[in-house]
Amino acid sequence: MNAITNPRREQLLAGAAGPLEGFDVSDPALFEHEAWGPYFKRLRAEDPVHYTPDSRFGPYWSISRYKDIMAVEVDHGTYSNAHGGVQIIDQPEGMQRPSFIRMDPPKHDEQRKVVQPIVAPGNLANMEGLIRERTRRVLDGLPRNEEFDWVEHVSIELTTLMLATLFDWPIERYRQLTYWSDIAICDIEAPDAPVKTEEARFEVLKEMASEMGALFAERQKMPPRFDLLSMLAHGEATREMPLREFMGNLALLIVGGNDTTRNSMSGGLWALSQNPGEWAKLRADPSLIPSMVSEIIRWVTPVIHMRRTALRDTELCGRTIREGEKVVMWYVSANRDETAIEQPERFWIDRPKARQHMSFGFGVHRCVGNRLAELQLRILWEEVLARFQHIEVLGPPKRLYSNFIHGIRSLPVRIPG
Repeated sequence: MNAITNPRREQLLAGAAGPLEGFDVSDPALFEHEAWGPYFKRLRAEDPVHYTPDSRFGPYWSISRYKDIMAVEVDHGTYSNAHGGVQIIDQPEGMQRPSFIRMDPPKHDEQRKVVQPIVAPGNLANMEGLIRERTRRVLDGLPRNEEFDWVEHVSIELTTLMLATLFDWPIERYRQLTYWSDIAICDIEAPDAPVKTEEARFEVLKEMASEMGALFAERQKMPPRFDLLSMLAHGEATREMPLREFMGNLALLIVGGNDTTRNSMSGGLWALSQNPGEWAKLRADPSLIPSMVSEIIRWVTPVIHMRRTALRDTELCGRTIREGEKVVMWYVSANRDETAIEQPERFWIDRPKARQHMSFGFGVHRCVGNRLAELQLRILWEEVLARFQHIEVLGPPKRLYSNFIHGIRSLPVRIPG
């Protein structure tokens, strides 16, 4: 069954024609079935700062336009990361996991600065050879003339190996990092969720912190090295983190170093398969790869939303937002905003101003690993073009039940050979 004839998708799409008062764009099913587009199109046009009084996640404001999201991103005095967190869902009392993305300046800046050198231009240049060697090995090991899952064999494999390098984690246990990432971001109400309660999630992440903590303690006793655990262990702002803050920062770095790139690797192949003219354009001119990488990241929008909490009563687009209310920035909508992006519904690999998208956020909270993600994707497509004339996508992706990560669980493909 393809996505166009999916009855659940058709049902969800029909709801976009209903009254705006009934819109709840936090429903993960909208993203699992790719039915979100018409909802946000109406919100951008008719009610760009929209209030939903009742949802599974409580009441919240939806910010759907590019320029309004930018305004919220830079106004730390009004919209806080530290009060309530950065997802629409609230972490239960006693299970909060603070991390530097859940902090406001200046504490955010102090902790972010500790890990920033891992993705500095000089270190990315040093890692390029390793990334390319691994990419070649993974692609050369793929089967020919038989169906396999691109997500499992390419996207997860490459991003998890990269995570192991960033943490200097034992390579023989690298898939543990995938598991922890999936635990950290899963919606516990998803049918295939690896944990079914917040308590179970918290316990697994405590186990993660315990295993990582042993290496953290070892690296505190050693001279500083160029890996994330060593940086955290020696950083003035991070070397004495409480347990829950350690858990939060580990989960942030694992998810941030994994899910954006993983889902762009999968979503990019799906986008090209649905736009054969762009595939042909790419094969004719491989110099378009850097531009295409930015367009893939915009098109996929791997992180669907980020949330802030109002610190005071304020006004945005004529709407009054009260102190303590949730304000949700829908990046997935900003990247389809007709007033900010030319022909946003078009997958266009040589798009002018291709890096002008909202997938990495904006301002001081912009994704710290954005250049590493772009590097991994660029190398992947350079090596794909060097090997394969075509990759046949055999069916639509199975998507994650989530309103936070725009994830692809599987994508069946075959490489003729």
